[in-house]
Amino acid sequence: MASVSAPAQTGPSPAASLQRGIVKMVLSGCAIIVRGQPRGGPPPERQINLSNIRAGAMARRAAQGQPDTKDTPDEPWAFQAREFLRKKLIGKEVCFTVEIKTALGREYGMVYLGRDTTGENIADSLVNEGLATVRREGIRGNNPDQARLCELEDQAKASKKGLWSEGGGTNTIRDIKYIIENPRNFIDSLHQRPVNAIIEHVRDGSVVRALLLPDYYLVTVMLSGVKCPTFKREADGAESPEPFAAEAKFFTESRLLQRDVQIILESCPNQIILGTILHPNGNITELLLKEGFARCVDWSMAVYTQGAEKLRAAERSAKERKVRIWKDYVAPTANLDQKDRQFVAKVMQVVNADAMVVKLNSGELKTIHLSSIRPPRIEGEEKNKDKDKRFRPLYDIPYMFEAREFLRKKLIGKKVNVTVDYIRAATGPGESTPAFSERTCATVTIGGINIAEALVSKGLATIIRYRQDDDQRSSHYDELLAAEARAIKNGKGLHSKKEVPIHRVADISGETQKAKQFLPFLQRAGRSEAVVEYVFSGSRLKLYMPKETCLITFLLAGIECPRSSRNMPGGIQVAEPFSDEAMLFTKELVLQREVEVEVESMDKAGNFIGWLHIEGVNLSVALVENALSKVHFTAERSAYYKTLVSAEEPCRQRKEKIWANYEEKPVEEVVHVTEEKERVANYRAVYVTEICDTLHFYTQDVETGAQLESLMETMRAEIAAQPPVEGSYAPRRGDICIAKFADGEWYRAKVEKVESPAKVHVFYIDYGNREVVSSTRLAAMPPAFGTRILPAQATEHAFAFIQVPQDEDARADVVDCIVRDIQNSQCLMNVEYSGVTCPHVTIQFGDTKDDVGLGLVKEGLVMVDVRKEKHLQKIVTEYLNSQESAKSARLNIWRYGDFRADDADEFGYRR
Repeated sequence: MASVSAPAQTGPSPAASLQRGIVKMVLSGCAIIVRGQPRGGPPPERQINLSNIRAGAMARRAAQGQPDTKDTPDEPWAFQAREFLRKKLIGKEVCFTVEIKTALGREYGMVYLGRDTTGENIADSLVNEGLATVRREGIRGNNPDQARLCELEDQAKASKKGLWSEGGGTNTIRDIKYIIENPRNFIDSLHQRPVNAIIEHVRDGSVVRALLLPDYYLVTVMLSGVKCPTFKREADGAESPEPFAAEAKFFTESRLLQRDVQIILESCPNQIILGTILHPNGNITELLLKEGFARCVDWSMAVYTQGAEKLRAAERSAKERKVRIWKDYVAPTANLDQKDRQFVAKVMQVVNADAMVVKLNSGELKTIHLSSIRPPRIEGEEKNKDKDKRFRPLYDIPYMFEAREFLRKKLIGKKVNVTVDYIRAATGPGESTPAFSERTCATVTIGGINIAEALVSKGLATIIRYRQDDDQRSSHYDELLAAEARAIKNGKGLHSKKEVPIHRVADISGETQKAKQFLPFLQRAGRSEAVVEYVFSGSRLKLYMPKETCLITFLLAGIECPRSSRNMPGGIQVAEPFSDEAMLFTKELVLQREVEVEVESMDKAGNFIGWLHIEGVNLSVALVENALSKVHFTAERSAYYKTLVSAEEPCRQRKEKIWANYEEKPVEEVVHVTEEKERVANYRAVYVTEICDTLHFYTQDVETGAQLESLMETMRAEIAAQPPVEGSYAPRRGDICIAKFADGEWYRAKVEKVESPAKVHVFYIDYGNREVVSSTRLAAMPPAFGTRILPAQATEHAFAFIQVPQDEDARADVVDCIVRDIQNSQCLMNVEYSGVTCPHVTIQFGDTKDDVGLGLVKEGLVMVDVRKEKHLQKIVTEYLNSQESAKSARLNIWRYGDFRADDADEFGYRR
């Protein structure tokens, strides 16, 4: 700004009022900008020019775009006068009087350092140091202020100070450099050493104009790692501030403008100089973030030399306090409890290079994705290069196998610390992208090591780039970027220029001919190393043989393990009891672990049969020891037979798990109750599909099971060909319709109650279970599959001769026992007598022919419902005898003796 001076006063002026302010900026040796105190925003400010004196004009750069104009240099001693005032006044409180205000609004007056006129007179000090001249024209002799200035100027002349020194002051003119020819080389030459500087202008909270000393380079510097709200220039030339832009600018101005600072010039991408400004009172970059005036930016964060983690911590503090630009901020994990945000879990499985399945302390399994990393992937052209070959991501995507192996060896079976960073919402399929379910993304550490960072540093994964306003990212994002930069620099993994590793893995699962050729080799090898890739069931696994580089299906020898549900040609094979527990046990013990296998033989489907060992434990023996498998007769020929039998016997004695229904044959003679002729024992095969809390249950007739399967297949095929329009069906109570169950399949159902379109109570007429569904999962019944074609297959029954406990806990024990014993299994059923709502029946196990209801009485779980009919007396007597035995042994409901006398109601039972 050009220097300004006041004309000498030509007449007396009225007493001017004294005003106060804080010096924001010194424009020249005779002009300053004074501001007020901030109240709810940046304060007002005004320019005050010193009366009766003149200081040299400061240098000015030629107007951009006007080739006729030239740069104007400093006048002699102009910069020294400005510096004299800057060091004396910036940030200080002054008082001033305005003596003249011109028609253009320019104000001239006297300025004093301090709160009143007893302070230092600034004009006097400048003249005394020879840094300003007095405007003597028109001075009245009776003005003491003017007379004093003249006297001080005469003294400065006599002392040859400043302007009055010999030589004319040409040595005081700065050689200002407005342009740096090669800014990158200039910054590199400084080697990130702090440079002394004066902040000359603040464009916005994070961009300043600085004068570098002692060479007088005038440069624009953008703060590394952050960005403040800015002032956008509209089409008409007006500036419109973004929210908090003015406040951020004032925050920086009030702390840095015309202060002596040090600047570390850190980088120069695209001619933009990035740097960090250091002030004795602190780092402005961190302060802006902490006060919510700025946000971190990834592209310049990488060059920040003072510790990126400090910036992230400052930003995190502002977010948590929801200050300024973060006033509406909602954390990605705001809806999670603390226990769900940070927890310790055991790694059960590595899914691929960025995901794993962990087991929580509660026993729940949870899939965790590593935050902000992308696993190795293959581009579209490469993927479609060989369409005839089955694409196997683990082996066909370069470095996917290495990434998976790195995680597997580091993590499987280990406890890790999980910190959830964000939940990525589910997405639908796009034109070239598949659909993704909701993902929990977290930082996983083990022994203080961030697994994602380790993976990236080895070049086995890359970092996801985000939009600047996307807060869903890793809490250690900067460390990940630094790790990726190191991997690129060192040419690691995905960033290597070498040929990518190729994994030719032969899959001989189900390949009978290949398996036959391979069998003798494995038999001769004795114990071979393997990695368990997949667990189909408790005793059926898929193994990767590293030495042989092949995949095989492996069946455990010597045991009979409960079978899991499977899709068979005739329909779905229902899972056997404890099959899920057996599979979970095997998974937890061996999945993705390094094991040793002994192959003995193979079956006709090309599956190898043998023994599997992990850390000295025989998996077959372990399953038997945990009552999840029985010893198979084929084990008699093996060396492990005695071990298996000795492991099985205690479980059988304790009646654990799969042995729960085992009954030892009594040694003493038992007088069998012979049935009277009147009782008809006509047992027929049924399939128990549902057990209710009231101990009623639903069955399907085995004889009509094939018809139902055929009808279901045909119906689903027709629905798949012509899907119903979602929401087109309006359910009404009593309607027979079709409903989509949780497994995604359609079943026949009856509408029992309509609460709202979102809550419709349905009863599945072929299976007996109930569900509350949305009307969008219902559709009209196709006529060809209605109950006229095939009646409802689920029939309700109740146990004969049994009285259900009224106590909720006792009843729950009975229901659990029944569900475990007979649900989803084939039994024999005989109708004994009619009931109010359904027939009362006796049920026998399909294999042992033992009476299920009688077993409940023997275990003391229920009481006998005494029937009076003569033809039922013998079976009632058998039930009563069993009840007395249970009572004597104080089993379950009888543990406190016979409670049915006076306090039956109190205990929740009735006789």
